[in-house]
Amino acid sequence: MNVSHFSSTDGSLSPTAQATLLLTSYFSKASSESAKPLTNSEWGRFALWLKEKATTPADLLVTDPKALLQGWHDARISAERIIELLNRGHSLALAMEKWQRAGLWVVTRSDPEYPKRLKQRLKTDSPPVLFGCGNKALLNIGGLAVIGSRNASESDLAFTDRVGVKAAAEGIAIVSGGARGVDETAMLGAIKQGGAVIGVMADSLLKAATSSKWRKGLMDAHAVLVSPFYPEAGFSAGNAMARNKYIYCLADSSLVIHSGKKGGTLNGAEENLKKAWVPLWVKQTTDKDAANVYLVAKGGRWLEADTQEFNIADLMSNEGGRANQVREQMGDLFSMSAQPELFAETESCPEIESVPEIKIVEPEVERIVNESQTNIETISEQTAKSEAAPSSPVDFYQLFTSELQRLADEPVTVDELIESTQLHKSQLTEWLKRAEEEGLLEKLTRPVRYQVKNKK
Repeated sequence: MNVSHFSSTDGSLSPTAQATLLLTSYFSKASSESAKPLTNSEWGRFALWLKEKATTPADLLVTDPKALLQGWHDARISAERIIELLNRGHSLALAMEKWQRAGLWVVTRSDPEYPKRLKQRLKTDSPPVLFGCGNKALLNIGGLAVIGSRNASESDLAFTDRVGVKAAAEGIAIVSGGARGVDETAMLGAIKQGGAVIGVMADSLLKAATSSKWRKGLMDAHAVLVSPFYPEAGFSAGNAMARNKYIYCLADSSLVIHSGKKGGTLNGAEENLKKAWVPLWVKQTTDKDAANVYLVAKGGRWLEADTQEFNIADLMSNEGGRANQVREQMGDLFSMSAQPELFAETESCPEIESVPEIKIVEPEVERIVNESQTNIETISEQTAKSEAAPSSPVDFYQLFTSELQRLADEPVTVDELIESTQLHKSQLTEWLKRAEEEGLLEKLTRPVRYQVKNKK
């Protein structure tokens, strides 16, 4: 393989970075690419195989990489596909020359500037390549993720702007998605006060790099814009949903301004609560069409009503809600024999890849949520009392049956329940049998499925 044609146009790209780009990135619109680049998970499998063979991606940049690929077998990634991707050197050279003229750069997982938080939290699911512009050093400073609807109300946007200004004043970076609405407002609020901003773009990074909107932050080295996607890609709902995890995982805490009852804001917040990446704070609202109350019921925490009543630094503590701590502990409890000492609140919980999606809600709070989604003050008061109360033993079966109201709203198989709860099959089977005996569940046949009773 001849790589000289892009070493001359891009001396800053290491051979490892070149190979990683060739194997994982698009250099034109997806429809015009003959070979589909490797996905994050596919790259993870292939990179692990290379490591086991004491081979690096850079070693593949030879005239004939077939010999190095001997012994590679994967149902979805053929050696022919890998070779075809590696043969796109000319396309890479042209794309990089264009992108560099606009001020874009590339970091790969092997580069020291790559965000450590992404590696720690997402492991092999962290994107192999990040395209970006601006100050690379900001990728590792953390900050407050601010998330919300594109069509937020004027009052929510005014609140968001004040959050950005306050974060800048306290020296805390804003992490967001750069989309119109809440994302953009938070970032611009911080930029106008000289604050640091990390924007994770789902599309059009190349346009953003030259946009007057971000110019001040980029020129002052107070902003960095990154994307794991083709820098010229247009909007895609799939990419917008996929990038949500990166916003949370680059931050140290998060604040949801307004969430609809469906869509990216809700899905991203739910995933963060499930994976316990960072604490989730939620702005209070009286909007009946918002899912803010639901997110608090799932483990988020209410924010004080006004920006004058809190400091951004207070939101950055890892003590972002007892619910998140309990979720992490439960992840261990469901994977091994329960030990009382695991509940000692003075001990830190090890980082875990995933946690069971169990609802940690006091019965009285859940009753209030169900009866009145707008009675926020009452919910906040009940939550505060719950947090102030001494720890008491947790009845995991009751938590399980509470979560079943959602998981088995429609008929669901045992395998699906195992995936959702991360319970061991024997434990799950025992609890399903008990729930069925108590009249909470109905067991369906052909095939065997379970559904909560009194569902139409």
